[in-house]
Amino acid sequence: MAELTLEVLRREEAGKGPSRRLRQQGKVPAVVYGGHRDTVPIMVDRKAVTDLIQKSEHGVRSIFLLKMSGSDQQRHAMIKEIQIDPISRKMTHIDFIRIVMDEVVRTTVPVHVIGSPIGVKEGGLLDFQVRDLHVECLPNAIPDKVEVDISNLGMHQYFRISDLKAPEGVKILDDPDRVVVGVTHLRAEEVPVAPEAAPAEAVPMEPEVIARGKKTEEETEE
Repeated sequence: MAELTLEVLRREEAGKGPSRRLRQQGKVPAVVYGGHRDTVPIMVDRKAVTDLIQKSEHGVRSIFLLKMSGSDQQRHAMIKEIQIDPISRKMTHIDFIRIVMDEVVRTTVPVHVIGSPIGVKEGGLLDFQVRDLHVECLPNAIPDKVEVDISNLGMHQYFRISDLKAPEGVKILDDPDRVVVGVTHLRAEEVPVAPEAAPAEAVPMEPEVIARGKKTEEETEE
């Protein structure tokens, strides 16, 4: 996996006020933790990190080489969590976790299906249940994806975690018996509901929660 170089700056101020001002300047408050070292508050340029993520084939799963501006300090890290504003859809905070290139890490990789199943051609419905796998491997061995050829899947046939072939050096941590993808019968046609039996108007759903984790210092320093 290719690494992405990202210049970072150390943050000297914490709290909601300073963080709000940083975001107004196009910066994103962040922290780097793990690796048996103290947590370091930093800031990154929003456009720079967004461009790197979008251009990389690994996206948010990329390995970053964080270089501290104005010093020789640098550290490999991966993104553990990104918090997104539900209205503007902009990053509001990033958690980086330090990694050592010769120590195994745990992350997720996407599942990609290949082919058109026989069962679907016969009128079945593709049931794709697991789209990301939890894996353990060295940082440089993190695969872009795990592929599964579903061309020969017939009606009521399935691929389970145990049927997948992980790349060399990669261990899949998910339950081996869990179904990844299969072919089922089409669902029965829905019967239209008569006007008098129509359900009451649905209550609007709450905004989508993009990321949830430990509270940042902005939340704890109210």
